[in-house]
Amino acid sequence: MLEFRLLCLHYETAPLTQIKKDKTQMTAHDAYFFGYGSLVNRATHGYADPQPATLTGWRRVWRQTDLHAVAYLTVTPDPGCEIDGLIAGVPGDDWQALDAREEAYDRIHAAQQVRHALPHTPQIALYTIPEGKHGRPTDTHPVLLSYLDVVVQGYLHEFGPTGAQRFFDTTDGWDTPVLNDRAAPIYPRHCTLSAKERAFVDDALAALSAQVKDL
Repeated sequence: MLEFRLLCLHYETAPLTQIKKDKTQMTAHDAYFFGYGSLVNRATHGYADPQPATLTGWRRVWRQTDLHAVAYLTVTPDPGCEIDGLIAGVPGDDWQALDAREEAYDRIHAAQQVRHALPHTPQIALYTIPEGKHGRPTDTHPVLLSYLDVVVQGYLHEFGPTGAQRFFDTTDGWDTPVLNDRAAPIYPRHCTLSAKERAFVDDALAALSAQVKDL
């Protein structure tokens, strides 16, 4: 278990240079990202002007890579799918901290695929793991329940129960094992959920017949 925790720590602190990022220059408040997982939860970041948005042509899926000991969310192309999420500004085109947080992903342009209520048309970046660099999760690369809790809490706050259910409906890979680490959260940005929020997550997993295993 100590080895597993150390690998999870690496999940958050791997060098930025592992993945080459797009360094296109944008002016302050002209650069936004679209978040579809933990970034939907405003408690996990302090980026400017966060607001709900919708991404078309992509679908969430649980995946794992050689970089981390746990599974996490990415998006793959799906012309018939729309997913809810959160956009927020990246002042001064300072992507360094966000690129480090999303170090397993490539940052791509997605402005034409995002619907939002902004009065202007900014550049919007999307983080996705390139095809061929991820695989199906396994027992040794589970979903952390502490991570899933953070994601679902974000959707509950932004979109209510109906929108949080859409999160489950527009995400593939629920046959992935889920590690119940609530008693000793491994995810470093874990949040405290209310009893009602925890029950929502638990009921949704039960409806999907997800494999929830104790830590």
